Amino acid sequence: MISIRNLCIDFHTSEGARRALDNISVEIADGEFVALMGANGAGKTSLARCLNGILTPASGEVLIDGLDTRNARDLIEIRRRLGMVFQNPDNQIVAPTVEREIAFGPENLGVPRPEMHRRVDNLLALFHLEPYRRQAPHLLSGGEKQRVALAAVMAMQPRHLIFDEPTSLLDYESRCQVLTLMQQLASSPNPFSEQPLTIVLITQFPEEALFAERLLVLDNGRLVMDGPPKEIFRRVDELRQLGLRPPIEFIAYEEARKNKNETPPLEDFLLSPIL
Repeated sequence: MISIRNLCIDFHTSEGARRALDNISVEIADGEFVALMGANGAGKTSLARCLNGILTPASGEVLIDGLDTRNARDLIEIRRRLGMVFQNPDNQIVAPTVEREIAFGPENLGVPRPEMHRRVDNLLALFHLEPYRRQAPHLLSGGEKQRVALAAVMAMQPRHLIFDEPTSLLDYESRCQVLTLMQQLASSPNPFSEQPLTIVLITQFPEEALFAERLLVLDNGRLVMDGPPKEIFRRVDELRQLGLRPPIEFIAYEEARKNKNETPPLEDFLLSPIL
């Protein structure tokens, strides 16, 4: 369980303090797939960095399975339980080869060598990275690097995964690969973990948010919407005022509703989720 209670974050600049997150309270259940959207500067990345203790609350609290991010003694366990995949995989890949990158986390956690090798071999196979085992990660494509970064996080067997705009730098094919992996991780049972995985996807693409069970929308550091994506995306005019673009089929639905002065079935407008 991820519990965020009355969370406030302040950034201090030469012009004074600026509130980046303002009194946010939300709970995310184990195994839930949640998308997080907001315009630039809304506080999405700040919220993600609060979840693993990179940022400390000015007030309020963040609890990961009951562990408090304000407690330095809890941070190692929090960061084992909660993995993060960033927008640019180059910012988190540190090892000279793919297999060493995947082994890096378990090795630092003191996982016994036979178990570490088992995890590396399994993840290389599951993420289709076996051909690149001994290659340098920086020689791989963007999508392949993102798969390496995700495999390295999964090697630590987290309970929760935070994806911070993981597809924004990728081409279409690579985006499809990464999103397919996320769907598999969110499935029950999934091939990568023996336990349900909580997934929080920060995205600028509304089409990606449709894959989630729940959508959170931030605006100027405040949580302003929380609900099923299909319900939130019907609020086309409100989302536009927040600087967000709903998926095209919801825009078409809203235009039809206004022009016909009636409420047509939403299902008539929905496509299969696409990137």
